[in-house]
Amino acid sequence: MSFDTIITRRGTGSIKWDRRPDLDPYWVADMDFTSPPAVIEALKQRCDHGVFGYAHPHESLEDTVLTYLREQHGAELTAESLEHLGGLVPALSLIARAVGEPGDSLLTCTPVYYPFLHVAKDAGMDTLTVDHIYKDGQWRFDWEALEQTVRPDTKLFILCNPQNPLGRVFEEAEILQLAEFCQRHHLLLVSDEIHCDLILDAKQTPHFSALRLPENYRENLITLMAPSKTYNIAGLGYAYAVIENESLRRRFAVAKGCTLPEINLLAMVGAEAAYKHGESWRQELLLYLRKNRDTVSEFVRTELPGVSTPWNQATYLSLLDCRELDIKQPALHLEKEAGLWLNDGAAFGAPRQVRFNYGCPHARVLEGLEKIKTAFSSYLQ
Repeated sequence: MSFDTIITRRGTGSIKWDRRPDLDPYWVADMDFTSPPAVIEALKQRCDHGVFGYAHPHESLEDTVLTYLREQHGAELTAESLEHLGGLVPALSLIARAVGEPGDSLLTCTPVYYPFLHVAKDAGMDTLTVDHIYKDGQWRFDWEALEQTVRPDTKLFILCNPQNPLGRVFEEAEILQLAEFCQRHHLLLVSDEIHCDLILDAKQTPHFSALRLPENYRENLITLMAPSKTYNIAGLGYAYAVIENESLRRRFAVAKGCTLPEINLLAMVGAEAAYKHGESWRQELLLYLRKNRDTVSEFVRTELPGVSTPWNQATYLSLLDCRELDIKQPALHLEKEAGLWLNDGAAFGAPRQVRFNYGCPHARVLEGLEKIKTAFSSYLQ
């Protein structure tokens, strides 16, 4: 397919395009590309069947997910370890309720995908945060601050890997050190890896899944995954948790109770087709996203003095750091001056920064960047 094709999404009920139709959207994390042809064909064939009764995760879906986990992440698992879900944000809330009680706390590192900062409320827990630090040319964990922040009542650590919005792919040694930290402090490690198939330079920065941790660490681990971001099928609603510890799975199931709806039938069909037949499309996508990533990085470096952005190792989301500019609310400024909608970094724990979605045709990437430059022109150094 051609990722250069401009597809009209306005008027389709799209959150990205229709929630604020007066603005040009570069915000929420879905892409302006059609999904893989194999996914579309599988959905058409299932629709042709014409019966849409209650459904459950069928055997071929589970076999496909297990094959994917084995081939892509080196994880030998059984179907019993899978908890199928309609989305990962509800899973985070369920996990907090499963392991925490009112007055307990959870820990995470910022800036981070903003629901991480709110799910504790569903369990009456506190949220503890530690900022990532920039060291040796890379955003890293602040181990000293983590040791100072963790409390006796802290029950879990939520990891975002690859990191959103920093675009960082954490190294094996870092994940091992984090697992040791969690074990020493008796924390459940929750590893959200929804962007793990969007590694832009996989040979240089391979993804180390928490599923590959030594067995003693995996006893207190929940890994969250989904094909949704990679194959642009987030609106279908399918994700899953990998929980190898049987006791932990039971606690998760009890917390889930009757609060979640049945998983969408077409979501499961789309997910299976994506994992089975979407690899060649994914590789084409990664080539295109690398070009877009390079364009964003070069434009910021040469055309936006005073603005900086991390070198994205993964995702299609760039965090633009505007703190050197004399603009208190850059996202609001871009909205008013350029009609642009970017995510306000403050929601992620990154005030005076904005998140730019470059998962779109290259022409739109350039258009958005030029609008940013115009809106910031009187503030650029």
